[in-house]
Amino acid sequence: MVIAKPRVKFTYEDYLHTPEDQYYELLDGELIVVPAPGELHQSVSALLGWKLIQFASENRLGRVYHAPFDVVLSDLDVVQPDLIFVSHARAHIITDANIQGAPDLVIEILSPSTAARDKTFKRTLYAMHGVQEYWMVDAIAKTATVLLLGERGFEVVNTYREGEILTSPTLRGFTLNLNEIF
Repeated sequence: MVIAKPRVKFTYEDYLHTPEDQYYELLDGELIVVPAPGELHQSVSALLGWKLIQFASENRLGRVYHAPFDVVLSDLDVVQPDLIFVSHARAHIITDANIQGAPDLVIEILSPSTAARDKTFKRTLYAMHGVQEYWMVDAIAKTATVLLLGERGFEVVNTYREGEILTSPTLRGFTLNLNEIF
């Protein structure tokens, strides 16, 4: 008879004691080391973040944050999305240390090491915890998929390609020519 070893699940308290020389995420109690992003990822993140910050600030909509900044979804799920938007109406979830709960908008810039997890596990996780809008930005393919939370999870609003104008259901009035970030 083979007895299965119980799987250890880490908690938010365990996560708080991880070494500060690396970035981690806590996904369903599993501690994941997140590698530093490459130049293309950083460039797209900076340009997209700048556009979002400018729009949110000018329109007094809320706050935009860059990774690394913890989003605590549960005691077993702590993520560091590439970009995060929290509306003024939901500003109560922002603390000095992290965001406690689902942001209005989460953006993941897909990297070869994270794309599969971003497209599957994190997509489900964000929907389960009530993130209203999720973007998956593929800097290599030069696309951005905008998803909106529906009754059965995220539904694709549109996949925008290089040269097209992205719009956001959550950030009404926001437009972005993808040529500006790719």
